Amino acid sequence: MTPTTIYRIIAADIWQRALATGTFAGTEHDLRDGFIHFSTAGQVAETAARHYAGQANLLLVAVNAAALGDALRWEPSRGGALFPHLYAPLPTNTATLVVPLPLGPDRIHVLPPLE
Repeated sequence: MTPTTIYRIIAADIWQRALATGTFAGTEHDLRDGFIHFSTAGQVAETAARHYAGQANLLLVAVNAAALGDALRWEPSRGGALFPHLYAPLPTNTATLVVPLPLGPDRIHVLPPLE
């Protein structure tokens, strides 16, 4: 079954700039790869550990996958697992939840309960 909610970890200042324009076009990494990277609830912790280890001032943005239409594709990545990739800018108004992603005392991100 395809998850209905997907997640993006993003620096708070980048999200604030996206809110000002109404769209998030992606980070340098996304632009290089040609799509915006997302994770499922089961993938977020590993994504945070691999790509955002020790980074502060991050947000976790939840998006309704169905709102993204055909621009969202599920493609194999780490170990063959399917990851959601968005081949279009993300309209910021599709975010269903935006919460801080704090670091715990062990410098590991503390995730909220996820769908």
